[in-house]
Amino acid sequence: MNHRPIRLLHFLRQCLSAAKDSLTQVSHSISSKQLLFFTDPVTPGSVFFLPHGTRVFNKLILFMKNQQLKYGFNEVITPLIYKTKLWKTSGHWDNYKEDMFKVEGNDSSKEEVVEEGENLHEYGLKPMNCPGHCLIFSKLERLYQELPIRMSDFLSLHRNEASGALSGLTRVRRFHQDDGHIFCELHQINQEIGSTISLIKDTYNVFGIDSEKIEFFLSTRPEKFMGDVLTWDNAEAQLAQVLNSTAGEGKWQIREGDGAFYGPKIDVLITDAFDKKHQVGTIQLDFQLPARFDLKYITSDGSRDNRPIMVHRAVFGSLERFFAILLDHYQGKWPFWINPRQAVVIPVSDKHAEAAKQVQAQLQGEIVGGDAALAPLTGFNFFVDVDARSETVGNRIKEAIRHGYSYIVMIGDKDIEKGTVAVRSRDSRQVENVTVNDLYSRFVELEKSYK
Repeated sequence: MNHRPIRLLHFLRQCLSAAKDSLTQVSHSISSKQLLFFTDPVTPGSVFFLPHGTRVFNKLILFMKNQQLKYGFNEVITPLIYKTKLWKTSGHWDNYKEDMFKVEGNDSSKEEVVEEGENLHEYGLKPMNCPGHCLIFSKLERLYQELPIRMSDFLSLHRNEASGALSGLTRVRRFHQDDGHIFCELHQINQEIGSTISLIKDTYNVFGIDSEKIEFFLSTRPEKFMGDVLTWDNAEAQLAQVLNSTAGEGKWQIREGDGAFYGPKIDVLITDAFDKKHQVGTIQLDFQLPARFDLKYITSDGSRDNRPIMVHRAVFGSLERFFAILLDHYQGKWPFWINPRQAVVIPVSDKHAEAAKQVQAQLQGEIVGGDAALAPLTGFNFFVDVDARSETVGNRIKEAIRHGYSYIVMIGDKDIEKGTVAVRSRDSRQVENVTVNDLYSRFVELEKSYK
């Protein structure tokens, strides 16, 4: 008997486990230095994001929300828990129950019993948003002119991962996803999936990930699946056709039996600056949920018996996991636009402290300590600190570099006299003298261009 394939598989799993452990160690090391996040045994697999980590997290979400708008998505907010009746309708209770959290109230008398034999006291924490989005689609009469209907959702999800598999940010129980679902007609599938692949390439490029290093995999029907084989074959053929036209023939691979229980999917892997591979985005084609929720729309001839096709897609995938990948990718040297510490103002002496605070206010867009009663809804507002400690300027500059500030701004007598500040970047010792307005304009351009 040939044991080589088994040994090879075992070896590959060990390598993957080692890579995850390495990524986790890097994440925690940088997080400790930059005060980004922590975990605690009191809530296994859930992350506490500290203020600086929350800044990065929110920037990722804001970035993706803007992209979703560009691609025609409308954001929705859906409940966190649903009665088990919904999960039985969607098929999750039969196919995914072991990975879900069951929720029950302590006082069953608070539940209204409306169906004999149903345990209406039992709920499930949502592991994914698709059933809730199906409910939204079903609540209104839909016309073919409305399709495709695109929904996005950024709220937290919960999956009951084994405690031994939990690992920092990369393997968690509570996570957030840049989740999106598209309800469309059959002839719109290629366009919608093609647009999603374009968004994936453009997004990863922003983070310095070369499109040539993006790998696509078609994951096919698993052993445990919903629906019939013919429907699955058609769905897999659709995805293969899209991959040929977008990624290119011969530039994607097949993962046999690795699809979701409700449909085949395209998995996206990226290679970071250190040649490490990470699975991130996903695109899934689903004929099953629209049927299980009896979703229909009206066609041009007035027919009401037409089912939409559902496309599940995420670009970042798990925001927590993508955060960990970026920590490893940048080694804590965040690009300015996403840096939680974008600049620090260092007054040369105590008598320059008030001037330093004024510079801080200007660079922050006056959102902190401004004269207006309310902060504005829109505008460019940057994360700027003041270091007025009784330390030498040299020591404070070293400390700023260690903490990862993108820009170090110094102000003394000559600067106040000339109406300028002295600026150097994190990676260069070269100092230049500029006005605060010019520096603010530079920050705006850096954020606009995702630099």
